[in-house]
Amino acid sequence: MPVASVNGISLNYQVKGAGPLVVMIMGTGSPGRVWELHQVPALVAAGFRVCTFDNRGIAPSSECPDGMVIGDLVADTAGLITMLGSEPAAVIGQSMGSRVAQELTLAHPGLVRKAVFLAGHARFDQFQRTLSAGEHDLDAKGIALPPRYEAALTAVMNLSPATMADPDKARDWLDLFEFSGGAVAPGVRAQRRMDRDFDRRDAYRRISTPCLAVGFADDRMVPPYLAREVAEIIPGGVYREIADAGHYGYLERPDEVNRAILEFLA
Repeated sequence: MPVASVNGISLNYQVKGAGPLVVMIMGTGSPGRVWELHQVPALVAAGFRVCTFDNRGIAPSSECPDGMVIGDLVADTAGLITMLGSEPAAVIGQSMGSRVAQELTLAHPGLVRKAVFLAGHARFDQFQRTLSAGEHDLDAKGIALPPRYEAALTAVMNLSPATMADPDKARDWLDLFEFSGGAVAPGVRAQRRMDRDFDRRDAYRRISTPCLAVGFADDRMVPPYLAREVAEIIPGGVYREIADAGHYGYLERPDEVNRAILEFLA
């Protein structure tokens, strides 16, 4: 993957396909290549030029272990879109990536023609703030959970009960989580330290770009009522909810998610 010098850091990125530009922004702790499994092939087949990248904090992009704020990630994405020279772009975010996409759409409307927020949110509720504080405590104390326990916890927080009820899918996901776990990288810890005590409901009322918010019915990390709230706040915002899907709904129910994205971008 090529590396771009953007906003004073290095960003690892990849572009596939030809046509109108779509920039995809991944969530906390995840590399851009996660989009490659389901979303990139569908978008390329539909005639889009798709850019995926590793946010700051995710090597080989600059890890920035000393810290970052959401505005840094917004500026990174804006710089990447400008560098690619095909503005305005459609932007698609997941979780933290949706927060980046929301702020990008607000701050740089000229760069964004349409925006899709998967598990987006204008604020965190008390459970999310408490969970985040607990993650900070684990990071600060250097505590590593036993791999099998961490795999089970990751599954229950990110997958739908419908997925876990299928023995084959449950085994595959749990194995994946167990063997892909391990020590949290400094850049990921910096992402997790970003401010979680925010409320952008009033600010998002000023967004004028066409926006789609997608909620996942069984999402424990960003419950669907928060995703729906984003669509209700933004003038003309559209909301779609995907059944039998958790926080990783774009991987659990890719056909439904891709259909919602493509219908909106058409």
